[in-house]
Amino acid sequence: MTWFDQLLGHRKKELISADKALAGRSEPVPVADRHVVNGHPISGPFDPRYSTVILAGGCFWGVEEIFWQVPGVYSTAVGYAGGFTPNPSYDEVCSARTGHTEAVLVVFDPAVIDLAGILTIFWETHDPTQGMRQGNDVGTQYRSAIYTFDDADAAVARASAERFAGVVHAAGIGEVTTEVKPLAQAGGGRFYYAEDYHQQYLAKNPHGYRCHSATGLKYPA
Repeated sequence: MTWFDQLLGHRKKELISADKALAGRSEPVPVADRHVVNGHPISGPFDPRYSTVILAGGCFWGVEEIFWQVPGVYSTAVGYAGGFTPNPSYDEVCSARTGHTEAVLVVFDPAVIDLAGILTIFWETHDPTQGMRQGNDVGTQYRSAIYTFDDADAAVARASAERFAGVVHAAGIGEVTTEVKPLAQAGGGRFYYAEDYHQQYLAKNPHGYRCHSATGLKYPA
């Protein structure tokens, strides 16, 4: 690795401020109406019986693939959250100049699996101790985060993070760095859909890249 690569990697791990973020654009990125795997809508409004949460655990391709297979999950979509640039492109997010992290919108039926169950899978399928990276993927767009749509779910998520932090601490592998807050309080307060070719990417490209840098630790029963 050259000194330039090291410098670039260091800069990509620095979270940008709102006043220095890219300007973005007013028009949203066009995406398909339906989920490639299950045929359900990937954008709302969703039936009120469903709940939603936004999860960031590294490269969004692999994270989305995990959750569309979970019983009780109605729909998933990939996008960008926690940053400032409106309607960013993938290249812009990867430049670390938007503040966004790669994220997955998970729409689920709480009668089948509740938020605690969703979060159990989340904690066990990525490494929440790595800060601005996930495995070999380095940058602010790979940081771990949970963004909820109301304060009650945020409280559930914070309690979940505290429980898993105890497991992580006991294992001596670091501290949980996951950002947990209502979406409205995260950066510009929006989830932006990623370009259509990213949606259900690993269903379209079964041999595509997966990064699952899990700790191997189990969430306490």
